[in-house]
Amino acid sequence: MYTGLLWKGNWFIQEKSCKILALIVSARPRTQDGIFANGEASKIKGPAISDVLKELVDWLCTQLKKPSHPSCGIPTAINCLAALLKEPVVRSSFVRADGVKLLIPLITPASTQQSNQLLYETCLCVWLLSYYEPAIEYLATSRALPRLVDVVKSSTKEKVVRVVVLTFRNLLSKGTFGAQMVDLGLPQIVQSLKAQAWSDEDLLEALNQLEDGLKDNIKKLSSFDKYKQEVLLGHLDWSPMHKDPLFWRDNITCFEENDFQVLRVLVTIMDSSNDPRALSVACFDLSQFIQHHPAGRVIVNDLKAKERVMKLMNHDSAEVTKNALLCIQRLFLGAKYASFLQA
Repeated sequence: MYTGLLWKGNWFIQEKSCKILALIVSARPRTQDGIFANGEASKIKGPAISDVLKELVDWLCTQLKKPSHPSCGIPTAINCLAALLKEPVVRSSFVRADGVKLLIPLITPASTQQSNQLLYETCLCVWLLSYYEPAIEYLATSRALPRLVDVVKSSTKEKVVRVVVLTFRNLLSKGTFGAQMVDLGLPQIVQSLKAQAWSDEDLLEALNQLEDGLKDNIKKLSSFDKYKQEVLLGHLDWSPMHKDPLFWRDNITCFEENDFQVLRVLVTIMDSSNDPRALSVACFDLSQFIQHHPAGRVIVNDLKAKERVMKLMNHDSAEVTKNALLCIQRLFLGAKYASFLQA
């Protein structure tokens, strides 16, 4: 069987075996529920289709991790996956093999014709996986969405833009994807894409549907939902809510959710981010929490935030040092006197 040839030392044999197997699997008869028939009627003895698929998917994942050929291994694997992932049973096998994470690094803006084709086929794989719930769960916890947004912002290839937009449309209603898309600025990107002269009617229709879906998501999101998404994604900026006293007064108890999850992430951003804007906003937001929450100073001290803020007082950015100083002042003064301090 061709599966044994997949692991031979000669790349030519491996590549041809892979492509032949992919063709056989794609052309194999199916039962009504989409499961592959195993060819019992032919009376031919051989391995079960499930065993063949497992070995083929294992080989494809191996090529994505450690390609047998330096320039052809990954493109060959992605090309075969783009054909095979149309089959639900292959999607299941690929997810079980932990293959989804191997696609994420390949979602990156392309600069050559060859890399454009690889990018297109990688995005095609992600689109096919966006129909499969277990794969969606993994995509939700990875950097897939920000990378897809970067691709659609920079790509001029219509087929790449189309498959990414169709992926967004599939994911929009799933979990927190809609909120993340809004936070990543996708509504503005969609408007920009609609202004371009595309010839594909399916793409234009998908853009209109995506725009309508994003508008609905914006309406549903409360101000704290938007803020939480901004923090959890680490994309802190001076959006209006940060300096809006009403936002802090109305939502201060929301910060207690999930054992002060949002505050913990803010503290982590102070420790790990290299972005002066994100550090400034994190310090400012922490100072606002201290001012507006009755136990703000105690809670922030319990989270060991003081040491992180103290370090930022020596930062190269004047904006960071200013907001770090404000936060420290409020930590020492507490809520009673904090209202006298202005940012």
